[in-house]
Amino acid sequence: MRRSSTKIIQFFILLVLVFPSLVVSECTCEDEEEDRDKDKALRYKIGAIVSILVASTIGVLIPVFGKFVPALSPDRGIFFLIKAFAAGVILATGFIHVLPEAFERLTSPCLSNHVWEDFPFTGFVAMCTAMGTLMVDAFATAYFKKLYAEKGKMEARGDDEERIEHEGHVHLHAHGTHGHSQGSNSLLLRQKVISQVLELGIIVHSVIIGISLGASQSPETIKPLFAALTFHQLFEGMGLGSSITQAQFNNKTIATMGLFFALTTPIGIAIGIGITNVYDENSQTALIVEGILDAASAGILVYMALVDFLAADFMSDRMQKHIRLLLGASISLLLGAGLMSLLAKWA
Repeated sequence: MRRSSTKIIQFFILLVLVFPSLVVSECTCEDEEEDRDKDKALRYKIGAIVSILVASTIGVLIPVFGKFVPALSPDRGIFFLIKAFAAGVILATGFIHVLPEAFERLTSPCLSNHVWEDFPFTGFVAMCTAMGTLMVDAFATAYFKKLYAEKGKMEARGDDEERIEHEGHVHLHAHGTHGHSQGSNSLLLRQKVISQVLELGIIVHSVIIGISLGASQSPETIKPLFAALTFHQLFEGMGLGSSITQAQFNNKTIATMGLFFALTTPIGIAIGIGITNVYDENSQTALIVEGILDAASAGILVYMALVDFLAADFMSDRMQKHIRLLLGASISLLLGAGLMSLLAKWA
C-alpha cells in the first residue's frame, strides 16, 4: 500500500510540473475585454496564496483532530455530520463548479475542430472516469480481500496446530478474532484506496483553478475568486480530511497527503503568475486540456461523494437505527451542498 501511495504522490508532482507546458499556446480566440492592473492583481494573488493555504490546512485538519479530540472521533455522531457536510461540498463541487467549467471549455467557439462540436466529450469523459473509479475501487478492494483471506488461512492452519495443545473454546475464540480482524483490515484498506482516489480528483481541479487565478490580470476577476476559493478549499479539505481519518494512515502519510492538498492550489497560483505573459486560457490547447481534466475530476468527485461517502454512511446500520442521526446527516448534507452551490455565484 505504501508503494501505491508513492506512485500517486509522484503522479501529483508530474501533473503540477507538466500541466503548465500543456496550456501555454498561441492565441486562437480573442480575449474578452477586462480591466487589467498587473500590480494590484499581483497583490490579490499573493493574498490568495496565503489565505487559501491557511484555509486548506485548517479544513483538512479538522477531521484529523479526531485522533486527539474524542468529540471528533469517527465513532461519534458528530463525525457523521461533518462527513455528510463534506460529502455535500464535494458533490456540489463536481456538479456545480467543475462539470459546468468542463462543458464551457469543450464547447467553446474558440475550438475550430468540429469533432468537439459533434460529440458530447464532457459527459463522456466524466462517465468514463466515474466507471474507471468504480473499477479501481472494486478491483483494489477485491485484491486486498483475497490477500488477507490467504493470510487468514495461514493463520488458521497455525491455530489448528495449537488446538492440539489448547482447549476447544480457546480455538474458537481465536478463529472469531481472526475473522473480525480480516474484515476490519479489508475495510481499512478500502478506505485507503478511497482517500487516495479522492485526493487525486481534488488535486487535478485545484491545479487548474490555481493556474487560472494566477494567470489573470484583472483585479475585478480575482477579488471574488479570492474569497470563494478560500471557502472552497476549506470545505473540500474537510471532505478529504474525513476520508483520510477513516483510512487510519500513519502520521507521516497524513501529513504528506494534507500537505499536498494544502499546497496544490497555491502552487498553481504561483505557476499562473510565472506564465502570465504567455498563458492564454482561450487557446485550443488550454481549452482541451483543462476541459478534459475538469470532466475527469468531476466524474471522480461525483462518484466518490455518492458511493463512497453518502451511500456507505446513509445505508449503514448505525444511520438506519438512529433516525435523529440520519435526519441530522441529511440536513448537514443539504447545508454543505447548498453553501458550495452558492459559492458558484462568485467562483
